[in-house]
Amino acid sequence: MGKFEVNLKINNIPVTVEEGTTILDAAKKLNFRIPTLCHHSDLCVAGNCRVCVVEQKGAKALPAACATPVSEGMDISTNSAQVRTARRHVIELLLSEHRSECTSCYKNGKCELQDLANEYRVNETTFMKLVENKGYTIDDFSPSIIKDDSKCIRCQRCVRTCTEMQSVSALAVVNKGEHQKIATFMNKPMHSVVCTNCGQCVTHCPTGALIEKNYIDQVWDVINNPELHVVVQTAPAVRIGLGESLDLSPGNRVTGKMVSALRRLGFDSVLDTDFTADLTILEEGTELLTRLKKALVDKDTETALPMTTSCSPGWVKFIEHKYPELLPNVSTCKSPQQMFGALAKTFYAQKKGLKAEKVVSISIMPCTAKKYEANRPEMRDSGFQDVDYVLTTRELAMMIRQAGIEFASLPNEKYDSIMGDSSGAAVIFGATGGVMEAALRTAYEIVTGREVPFENLDILPVRGLEGVKEAKVLIENVKPEWGFLEGAELSCAIAHGLANAKILMDKVKSGEMSYHFIEIMACPGGCLGGGGQPIPVNNEIREARMKAIYEEDSSLKIRKSHENPEVIALYEQFLGEPLGHKSHELLHTHYTGRKKY
Repeated sequence: MGKFEVNLKINNIPVTVEEGTTILDAAKKLNFRIPTLCHHSDLCVAGNCRVCVVEQKGAKALPAACATPVSEGMDISTNSAQVRTARRHVIELLLSEHRSECTSCYKNGKCELQDLANEYRVNETTFMKLVENKGYTIDDFSPSIIKDDSKCIRCQRCVRTCTEMQSVSALAVVNKGEHQKIATFMNKPMHSVVCTNCGQCVTHCPTGALIEKNYIDQVWDVINNPELHVVVQTAPAVRIGLGESLDLSPGNRVTGKMVSALRRLGFDSVLDTDFTADLTILEEGTELLTRLKKALVDKDTETALPMTTSCSPGWVKFIEHKYPELLPNVSTCKSPQQMFGALAKTFYAQKKGLKAEKVVSISIMPCTAKKYEANRPEMRDSGFQDVDYVLTTRELAMMIRQAGIEFASLPNEKYDSIMGDSSGAAVIFGATGGVMEAALRTAYEIVTGREVPFENLDILPVRGLEGVKEAKVLIENVKPEWGFLEGAELSCAIAHGLANAKILMDKVKSGEMSYHFIEIMACPGGCLGGGGQPIPVNNEIREARMKAIYEEDSSLKIRKSHENPEVIALYEQFLGEPLGHKSHELLHTHYTGRKKY
């Protein structure tokens, strides 16, 4: 049954909307923008900042537009003198408790509170400045995220993000009134609690209260050191997000310009994480097939199925905290970033005739959790820290601006060789369902000798922004060595966003659902919606980025990981074979069960 329609006026203009629509959304229909701070389209309604107040004819108080549904005959003014005065006072009150050294703030120019203060011309506040009496603290112990209470406006977006979207609850509102603040469990540093370092709190924070830890100066230092050889890798999602931080619209593919910019920044070699994404498929796909053989043929009851992906460090830390008993189900493969780092200081250094200690490995990632992952003690199999510094997409954009590079006018250039070739299957790692699709393209062909039975290799059931997706692939007419899989139906599941991961893993844990292979990405939309991607973000932007990811895939000549010539050469010259001794030494790892609190 359809919803009823409601008729109202906004700024004397009639509008008809569905019952249940908020005043905020009704105003958008007429192209009236009502300012917000606590509101975000990804999150539930809070209505606690009151910046979005409007005037309703006949009402005694100013309702919050984000939290008030429309009603028949409503007469709303979004910009009356009373409304503008109320909004200005709200902004002034927020600023009275906010450390406002904007020029030195990391979010300068990207801060929603700063934008509103400028818009409402708040040059001098009516209220007493309370910052010095608050005893604010800055938590910068995490390798990924800095939490600065002096910039917090208590909008609670971060709390709702961590609880609703991610089911982590590392952040909570504590105390009341003037003592209210956003805190971790027992006020511990963020690196000491259940925080997964996903950075979704950073992308949803309207101010500089939560930001990524910045390593730009350290990267400039190694680039400018002539004794060091600095290699850089770029993740799949960076090439479809970077343009947004450099004044391009969402969904622009800027791969060639990005490579060109990195060369001009001074990196000695510009290489691609997509190369090791292809490598991951060979290792992970072989691991899955090996587990299936052990379970189905050898009847090994110790073999853990379903096998889950391990590309997302936020997901890995989530399962370490929340489901440590299911850690054997996680693939032992390192993420593509960490595989690249291990090879950069072994295989690459050997090919280039370099000493490993002189090679500095930098990665550009859409993810703040990658900063944490690079610092894990397990990630030193090259004999050194495999990845030295991780920059987000946003940090790379800052470096490009600092260097005075006119990004839009750059020529399109190609990655360097040795670890720069990749396939379309690697590119789609940047979207939820992409790892699954890439793995199926290769595993099916290894087992049957034929391409996966989907038109143009596009496995549509695993694509899209639905929270949990399922796909089944029937395996028929297999090669003799894979006879045990004849007639088997490979059952797969995909989840993105840790709240959806929890839904899926609860079903696996209870035995309610049975799968063979599961892909999980910590961030909504997958890496393209990562905590290090350009801000703002919403589903419309995620969809534009996703479209660009799949366009990049379809534009490439090679679209299957096992056909990447540089990966084939790597096995011939260095690794030997998937899951071989050298691969286990450099490309595989283990995980650690952690406490929930």
